[in-house]
Amino acid sequence: MDESLHSTVMSGAELSHDSATFVEALYEAYLQDPASVADDWRAYFDGLRGGIQETPHGPVQQRFLALGQQRLTRAAPQAAPGKASAAQQVASALVSAYRVYGHISAHKNPLTIRPAAQVPELTPEYYGLTDADLNETVHEGPFQGTLRDVIGQLQGAYCGSIGYEFSYLPSTEREWFQERIESVGGRPQFSEAQQRRILSKLNAAEGLERYLGQRYVGQKRFSLEGGESFIPLMDRIVQLGGELGIKETVIGMAHRGRLNVLVNLFGKKPADLFAEFEGKKRLSDDPDVAGDVKYHMGFSSDVQTPGGPMHLALAYNPSHLEIVSPVVHGSVRARQDRRNDTERKQVLPITIHGDAAVSGQGVVMETINLSRLRGFTTGGAVRIVINNQIGFTISDPRDTRSSRYCTDVAKIGNAPVMHVNGDDPEAVAFAGELALRYRQEFGKDVFIDLICFRRHGHNESDDPTMTQPIMYREIKVHPGTRALYAQRLEAQGVLKAGEADALVDSFRDRLDAGESVVEEIRNDEQSALALDWRKYLDTHWSEESRTAVPAATLKQLSERLTEVPEGFGLHRAVDKVLKARREMGDGQAPVDWGMGETLAYATLLMEGYNVRLDGQDAGRGTFVHRHAVLHDQNASDPASEEFMPLAHLAPQQGHVEVIDSTLSEEAVMAFEYGYATSAPDSLVIWEAQFGDFANGAQSVIDQFVSAGESKWQRLAGLTLLLPHGYEGQGPEHSSARLERYLQLCAQKNMQVVVPSSASQIFHLLRRQMIRPYRKPLIVMSPKSLLRNKAAMSPLSDLTDGRFCEVIGDTGPSGLKRVVISSGKLHWELDTAREKAAMQDDVALVRLEQLYPFPAEHLEAELQKHPGAEVIWAQEEPQNQGAWLMIQDSLRESLQPGQTLRYAGRSASASTAAGYAQVHAREQAAVITAALGEKVPVQTLPVQQEATAQS
Repeated sequence: MDESLHSTVMSGAELSHDSATFVEALYEAYLQDPASVADDWRAYFDGLRGGIQETPHGPVQQRFLALGQQRLTRAAPQAAPGKASAAQQVASALVSAYRVYGHISAHKNPLTIRPAAQVPELTPEYYGLTDADLNETVHEGPFQGTLRDVIGQLQGAYCGSIGYEFSYLPSTEREWFQERIESVGGRPQFSEAQQRRILSKLNAAEGLERYLGQRYVGQKRFSLEGGESFIPLMDRIVQLGGELGIKETVIGMAHRGRLNVLVNLFGKKPADLFAEFEGKKRLSDDPDVAGDVKYHMGFSSDVQTPGGPMHLALAYNPSHLEIVSPVVHGSVRARQDRRNDTERKQVLPITIHGDAAVSGQGVVMETINLSRLRGFTTGGAVRIVINNQIGFTISDPRDTRSSRYCTDVAKIGNAPVMHVNGDDPEAVAFAGELALRYRQEFGKDVFIDLICFRRHGHNESDDPTMTQPIMYREIKVHPGTRALYAQRLEAQGVLKAGEADALVDSFRDRLDAGESVVEEIRNDEQSALALDWRKYLDTHWSEESRTAVPAATLKQLSERLTEVPEGFGLHRAVDKVLKARREMGDGQAPVDWGMGETLAYATLLMEGYNVRLDGQDAGRGTFVHRHAVLHDQNASDPASEEFMPLAHLAPQQGHVEVIDSTLSEEAVMAFEYGYATSAPDSLVIWEAQFGDFANGAQSVIDQFVSAGESKWQRLAGLTLLLPHGYEGQGPEHSSARLERYLQLCAQKNMQVVVPSSASQIFHLLRRQMIRPYRKPLIVMSPKSLLRNKAAMSPLSDLTDGRFCEVIGDTGPSGLKRVVISSGKLHWELDTAREKAAMQDDVALVRLEQLYPFPAEHLEAELQKHPGAEVIWAQEEPQNQGAWLMIQDSLRESLQPGQTLRYAGRSASASTAAGYAQVHAREQAAVITAALGEKVPVQTLPVQQEATAQS
């Protein structure tokens, strides 16, 4: 469009509204970044501005807005002396129009129920041309001949089986697409060998579905029928990827067509799939392994490509449709980091979407937004939409989305889109080639909208004619993509008569044999390209691990952690923090929480582990306690403003990333989970600003973090730091919903801890890596304890200690009242006990690990106080917090003669009071209920009283 609009504007012709809008968009882009527009447009805008810096709504912008209200005259343009002819001017306009609007009129839908829209700007009539004009010879870029010929060439390039959207890309990327599309007239020439391979993959895709449909009548399989071109598309991407140097490909997809991918791309043995249909094969005989339905299962294999072996991994996926996408990206990022693939060209993410889900699920938008952020980029993904044109039972676009295409979400990431007709498998393969080459060239996401249909209902027992009678009348008589393509190849002489039928019979025979139908599968042994997790299997949470660190090492690291480059301008508050930390490392002052945590990271890095900490404001810390990333107050260039001491400890240290994430919980936590599944030697942490922010990622916690091992035997050592504690900040900033995590705990699937001191967080984080036990770690991390002197630890606790699941009282034994609590409440109880001089009346025990429940350690403490009244005290309401989930374990830990009672807030619909004064009264009542009547408390309304009951 650049050339035609430029000539139109320069010639003084009036602009159409659409053309003016395009110029306006160009000008907006020019004002933000002159280099983002083509050279001739940049020169034109430079001339108009005359060197004057204007706002986007300056006089030139207003001129374009005014022009946009005018309509192009329908009279044929008159060529001025020395100017191009009218036909040549229109040819220029048509070329630009087809590049921008051609996708709207492309023959991209295999069904006829919604014909392609006609765009006036793509017709010569729009410009008032005569038949004589159409016979005039023109030349515009690669298009030449009569104007009639050029229109035919444009129709072939941009209105064939692929509709291209790339006009909003930077000029370099637009030109890249134009050259590759126009040089082949929109239709590449495949060799006979390539055509036969495409047919064989189509044959396999259709053959498997028909075989399963006949052998397992009515069983759910979420058939790919109607979208069989997806298999040759994936095959082309994988094989070409090997040529382009890709060594690993990680794929994420929901259930539609998943069984087909497993058998026809990954080489899973049909016999194994049949055994799963017949209930004869399980993931494991271990009773703790729940397993999952067959169309959620993952797989991995090595395939041979022209560029060498490639490792394929299909991510395990729950029914939550699009949630696997950020998991895949996290896994890819970890694999790239493991390979030191800084250009991010050796590991490819491919995510498969549904047409309704890609526009309907917010996690898609969140993940696309991550795609070019420095902490999350994977160098672009190939995103394929299997567009069945129906969302479960909705096919009317008026009910499915507010945009023209389901893929319009791609524009968030400035990603190109190719809408391709699933009935043209060669066009589909060509789209796959373009997508992959674009990704490798520009490191960005690219979308393929594979427009097809769904031959059956949502599943094989669903009758779609109840809600889509018109659509399914057409689908019923559709012969299938394989049959159409076979006819085409026979007409071209590529296949002999009857050869296509022989291929069908041959594939069925291979399925009967039960062996892999993918010839490129290398072996069934442990892949040399895959990560070996065997040393992390069959481990136990109680395994000993030495986490103490010598004082000399801590002192040396403290010095490195408090050094900054010469001339670096520290904020005075940060300068004060670093000076205090140097004293802590020297043993001159007790270690606070921020220093204990930082030393844990530093020591792990020095021991060769990697650290990845991610969250909103994670660098500074939401509560300004971490200061892992420092900012130069004297900096003039934002690119050099940051300095991270953890990255400058020693030449051979582990890799560290501390990332201030975008304002997303679901996609970011899922990304980190995916990273953790592929990086057992990395301490991977997601931190919530406040613990309840994890609510926005509940699907990740429910379906991956807590259940991934039981369902799929997938280990992941992801750590969640969830600030938790009742400080009068209201319902949403108090509770991290501890009860939810405890409710999800079973079969030793997770660890849930509430550390109460700097030394505890130091040993806990180190234990998470040093011990070969890769289970998710949920940390109810503190807020007020970050600066509470009582929670500080002497350096000796770091040099000679361990994480203590239970911390007993150092006072006398034989007391008649024992209060067990967790977190900051312990310190409040300790302060109140001291003020009331009750040290010889009440023993305070800290339960630091809530799951797996440390029964032996707790019993050892309770044995010191035979016959005591044991009280569980918590800040949370009675129906929340730990009480309901651990009371049975507490009772089982009681010693002879001991009784158990509860002290805490009454049951509540809200997590906490919203008024500071009410909170203070409630908190005082909790403490009194726990310690006894010697501690005074204000009178509270009955519904807000803290209770002490059995």
